[in-house]
Amino acid sequence: MGDVRIRPLVQPGDLGWVVLAHGEQYAAEFGWDGTFEALVARIVADFAQSHDPARERAWIAELDGRRVGCVFCVAGDAPDTAKLRILLVHPDARGNRVGTRLVETCVAFARDAGYSRMRLWTNDVLTAARRIYLAAGFRLVAEEAHHSFGVDLVGQDYELDLTPSRR
Repeated sequence: MGDVRIRPLVQPGDLGWVVLAHGEQYAAEFGWDGTFEALVARIVADFAQSHDPARERAWIAELDGRRVGCVFCVAGDAPDTAKLRILLVHPDARGNRVGTRLVETCVAFARDAGYSRMRLWTNDVLTAARRIYLAAGFRLVAEEAHHSFGVDLVGQDYELDLTPSRR
């Protein structure tokens, strides 16, 4: 295991790295096209332009000083709901608990920010991410087949109750 550090997304190049890493990694691993990278770019741009630091944050994982992962916590559609967005762990960092640590950081922030639940949307082919979400206590609440990013997928919605009595 290398030296893993989770830090706030604040350094020059962080935003661009998130978009680049998602585009390259999902194309290489799953054959997804540029529409996925465009979606990530919109999420990142919206966050950079108008996030509320008290209720929304993003983190970068570094392994031996190199960016190898990220996760975002943004406000959901309901005031009590946070959204976990764009979790990524570079293949070079797998096996170092980077994804687990990023999700734990995101969930802890959402809880501390006063959200009562957290939601996320993913796709069934992202099996490693699903394992992390389930281990963190998320539960599958909906799924639906769709054609996106140039491929056929099954989208999945997960939810986590953040209230203290449900931990």
